[in-house]
Amino acid sequence: MAGETAHVPVLLDRVLDLFAPALADRRAVLVDATLGLGGHADALLSAHPELNLIGLDRDQEALARSARRLERHGDRVRLVHAVYHQLPEVLVDLGLSRVDGILFDLGVSSMQLDLTERGFAYARDSPLDMRMDPTTGQTAADVLNTYPVGDLIRILRDYGEERFAPRIAKAIAAEREKRPFEQSARLVELLYSAVPAASRRTGGHPAKRTFQALRIEVNRELDVLRDAIPAALGALAVGGRIVVESYQSLEDRVVKQAIAELAKSRTPEGLPVELPGHGPELKLLTRGAEKAGDAEIEQNPRAASVRLRAAERIGEAAK
Repeated sequence: MAGETAHVPVLLDRVLDLFAPALADRRAVLVDATLGLGGHADALLSAHPELNLIGLDRDQEALARSARRLERHGDRVRLVHAVYHQLPEVLVDLGLSRVDGILFDLGVSSMQLDLTERGFAYARDSPLDMRMDPTTGQTAADVLNTYPVGDLIRILRDYGEERFAPRIAKAIAAEREKRPFEQSARLVELLYSAVPAASRRTGGHPAKRTFQALRIEVNRELDVLRDAIPAALGALAVGGRIVVESYQSLEDRVVKQAIAELAKSRTPEGLPVELPGHGPELKLLTRGAEKAGDAEIEQNPRAASVRLRAAERIGEAAK
């Protein structure tokens, strides 16, 4: 259990503060849609003795570790092997229509980064897997070895925001003709060669953007997120709150757009009063995206890239 207990949840105090008005002193239900190692979930359950928590994760290893961590909370915890866009189906299966809180802590988890065999970290040689659920779907090696050059360019540009995408994609295609990609060290070596030296000196590790792009493609992260956020917002009861922690601009943009859409009035301009059922459905709880402070980043480097957004449901749309 050392790894589980050592895991430090990002912006934990802020997450607790944001959820408190929706959960305190009542039999509330919260969904942790990205359970991971259960750090946020454990703290929320400890802070609210009447809280019931539903934990979702696509990674069965994460569910097993969280089950041990959260065992002390007894039957207040239900863990489900599911991807977060499946939230509506999960709630139907559990006989629930609305919940009081939903938390997303997006991106790759610290556990997945630490398990060398999962292939998420470019600092260690490992199999090119990158599946968050290692029991299903294509691997990063499959993408590298089978995608046409045009598709490789697309995912590197769209998901990695990699300006040298054409050079990298052509180098991958040439290299795989000699031998299929299997291990990450060979890909990292190729990236060092493909990315110009000047960019390597100023643009961070040359593998960072490519590894991000492959991970997003393998796990369909942005497609899933585009479905998941509206579904989660639709599952919130009035007074319920959503908190989302993103770690790169592509995720944050999806979250920002989905929340902003429901925070606007749909009453036509020029009318003197708000039409019933046409007012904002959400109230924004953060000014833009909040970031971690220097002290937290020093203690927990993963917090350096976090962008937190939160909202409260204040009304329902007209039927």
